[in-house]
Amino acid sequence: MTIAQQPEALNFECETGNYHTFCPISCVAWLYQKIEDSFFLVIGTKTCGYFLQNAMGVMIFAEPRYAMAELEEGDISAQLNDYEELKRLCLQIKRDRNPSVIVWIGTCTTEIIKMDLEGLAPKLEGEIGIPIVVARANGLDYAFTQGEDTVLAAMANRCPDKAPVAETDKNERNAISKLLNFGKKKEEVVQEEAEYVNHPPLVLFGSLPDPVVTQLTLELKKQGIKVSGWLPAKRFTELPVLEEGYYVSGVNPFLSRTATTLMRRRKCKLIGAPFPIGPDGTRAWVEKICSVFGITPKGLDEREAQIWAGLEEYVKLIRGKSVFFMGDNLLEISLARFLVRCGMTVPEIGIPYMDKRYQAAELALLEQTCHEMGVPLPKIVEKPDNYNQVQRIYDLKPDLVITGMAHANPLEARGINTKWSVEFTFAQIHGFGNARDILELVTRPLRRNNSLKDLGWDKLVKEEAKI
Repeated sequence: MTIAQQPEALNFECETGNYHTFCPISCVAWLYQKIEDSFFLVIGTKTCGYFLQNAMGVMIFAEPRYAMAELEEGDISAQLNDYEELKRLCLQIKRDRNPSVIVWIGTCTTEIIKMDLEGLAPKLEGEIGIPIVVARANGLDYAFTQGEDTVLAAMANRCPDKAPVAETDKNERNAISKLLNFGKKKEEVVQEEAEYVNHPPLVLFGSLPDPVVTQLTLELKKQGIKVSGWLPAKRFTELPVLEEGYYVSGVNPFLSRTATTLMRRRKCKLIGAPFPIGPDGTRAWVEKICSVFGITPKGLDEREAQIWAGLEEYVKLIRGKSVFFMGDNLLEISLARFLVRCGMTVPEIGIPYMDKRYQAAELALLEQTCHEMGVPLPKIVEKPDNYNQVQRIYDLKPDLVITGMAHANPLEARGINTKWSVEFTFAQIHGFGNARDILELVTRPLRRNNSLKDLGWDKLVKEEAKI
């Protein structure tokens, strides 16, 4: 009698408990551009200010909508009045910029000195007449991209819980409708509305550039699914309505706190789908949403095959090669799954924080992809110890290491190809049409090396290394 062998399962480990990653206050860099009527006030020390300046650069012709409230010794030793100082700054912001919302970003220092930002905000909000959203983005508790998670979780509580009565008001609130129907006649809009399937309202959450928002909205529209709104919206005044029983789905793997808030506090139903990164992930995302609404997806086979055919010139460069993720932005699982589908092997995935419930569908797709491609399952290491990781990199000798900026140059100096993980955070990588951008980033170091070989530079480098 033979016993059927169980398929290999993913192996999870946890190491030091430290976050070897960027500071989460960097979420300001993309959120202030996404939410156009917002102003972000980062409450921290000069170190926070230096980081923001270096991370974001200084725009010469446009004043960005964020500022630093720098804590001095008097603040830290509780000799100054926090409320009066923040009131002065917020009144100045109101006078100079008049935003629809002010977002206070807490930092490590506000955590350590126990500033009661949540207690101060409602009273000050009543005085100045502008909503104040408090988000804790300190590097003690959160990794790089989780700053956005805390902001969106706070904003989820500000979403209206009742839809406008008049249909005209409802359409005016829906920025997505205005974007998709721009330049169309009223008759055309009515005809297109009739093509949607009757299903419960769906709200998507995650900050993406406007072109990607449009792409994903249109992908669902092809299946007859209407997106009721996005969190965040382009304007704070256009936040989506969230009534009890609404369906929600995330587009990024680092939004577990937002997902929890939407389920527990707003009583929404979460669609646990893989994330729309790569053609395989986008297809699985659309299919899962369709299955929840009882819709049979159409045209996805042809759509995905068409995208893969267009990626072949990149895929052939990495097929059979290995990639090692050191861990930085929490996109690692999704990127690894896509690269395995491209024919790569992944010995290890480092990730700063792993929420297995929120990423359950993505982990299942990673496991399925590895089995279908006939490659070993990666080891997933949460909060990896960088020293130990470097030793494993020396032993495994991967063809590419995707890492934070701090380790890229030291690894390159030792002859290891690297790619900055932060570039995937700022690139447009979601949806069918943006898979090429992911592979453009992944293959760049390999294409660079091939060019150097053609020029004979690799021999010169080896000779200098001997000297």
